[in-house]
Amino acid sequence: MGKFDIGGLFKQAQELQEKIASAQQALAERSVEGSAGGGMVTVQVSGKLEVLRVGIDATLLATPDREMLQDLVVAAVNDGMRRAQAMVADEMNKLTGGLGIKLPGMG
Repeated sequence: MGKFDIGGLFKQAQELQEKIASAQQALAERSVEGSAGGGMVTVQVSGKLEVLRVGIDATLLATPDREMLQDLVVAAVNDGMRRAQAMVADEMNKLTGGLGIKLPGMG
């Protein structure tokens, strides 16, 4: 039976940690778009799960319906967050190679 290499294990863990940190930094610069109401409300969400931009079609402002607009903004933000979380999870899964490692914020 071979000797267990704890030093090698620590080195691999450190390399993975560095790759994850690098990926998180790269993801922070990427974004996805969420939408609601057939694209009448759009949001841009970063890989850091921050809302960067909200777009509202002018026709929604022509005859304002406050409740509908609020609902559409919430739906678009939720859609954007789901898409951003999926993007982050996909990138992290690529790094961990499906090892079943649960990373913070990855549900």
